[in-house]
Amino acid sequence: MKGIQLETPGRFKVIEELRPALKPGEALVRIHRIGVCGTDIHAFHGRQPFFDYPRILGHELGAEIIEIDDNGLGLKPGDKCSIEPYLNNPNSPASRMGKSNCCEDLKVLGVHIDGGMRPYITVPIEKLHRANELSFEQLALIETICIGTHGIERSMLTKDETILILGIGPIGLGAIQFALTLGSRVIVADISEERLGFCRDVINVPHVLKADAPDFEDQLKDICDGDLPQVVLDATGNRFSMQRTFNLAANGGRIVFVGLLMGEIFFDDPNLHRKELTLMASRNATPDTFKKVIAAVADGSIDTKPWITHRMAILDVPEQFEEIVSQPDLVKAIIEV
Repeated sequence: MKGIQLETPGRFKVIEELRPALKPGEALVRIHRIGVCGTDIHAFHGRQPFFDYPRILGHELGAEIIEIDDNGLGLKPGDKCSIEPYLNNPNSPASRMGKSNCCEDLKVLGVHIDGGMRPYITVPIEKLHRANELSFEQLALIETICIGTHGIERSMLTKDETILILGIGPIGLGAIQFALTLGSRVIVADISEERLGFCRDVINVPHVLKADAPDFEDQLKDICDGDLPQVVLDATGNRFSMQRTFNLAANGGRIVFVGLLMGEIFFDDPNLHRKELTLMASRNATPDTFKKVIAAVADGSIDTKPWITHRMAILDVPEQFEEIVSQPDLVKAIIEV
């Protein structure tokens, strides 16, 4: 079978592989759709931490079970699944605490080990989340929505609170859409007019702000009736934006970093203490988050239809990837396998 490997930053190539053999405790799955993630784009540009080359990318996967042994989950050939790509050690301290998403021995498909940018892979049975009612494209979007949703879960946002979400890439969009389902007041900010327009006109976010506006903080306070938001979630991975959050959260508020920066950030400690802020990181997502997001997509609470703006065939990735991910109107690209 033919797969796509990222050899070095900026260079994909087509490779030949054998179809993998089924192993005990695993399932052989056929990959139908792959979501292009910010992680993939950062890896392509050489800006992804915890990453080695060459690597087969692909961790946002809509798949079909081809072969599987008898299992306690009732999974069978033909089932459509979203794949939870976080391969954890169940005996690790974090996993025993129910935090398999940040296991000490975690290996993420397409990041630390080869992923799904190929027709067939094998995955542990417990990492398959069946959703026969969803399309393969919807299934390929589940993981990215889960990342944003887990950030909202970490924030402990309630319907009576206001959240500012910085950065409207796919992760930010996942956070936005789940925050809207809670009934919270949602404010989004980005420097891209196209992304702000998408949020305002397509997914009906009531408050959108240009993040680099000179009077940004004044506009923010106007929306919050003179106050600041109780929760600030940063999905940019941008140093300036992340450091700025300490000034944008209300006293007693919470800050969640979902975006990842290759480097250090700095903050003013007296300001942190004066406001008694809580700072949290958010990494990946838990199995329960996958179940929650699949249910929300299935019942229409989260509508993924507007997300997909670009498509490419898997064998066209070496020629088309850079051009597509550079488009100013890009929301989400899908690879068809």
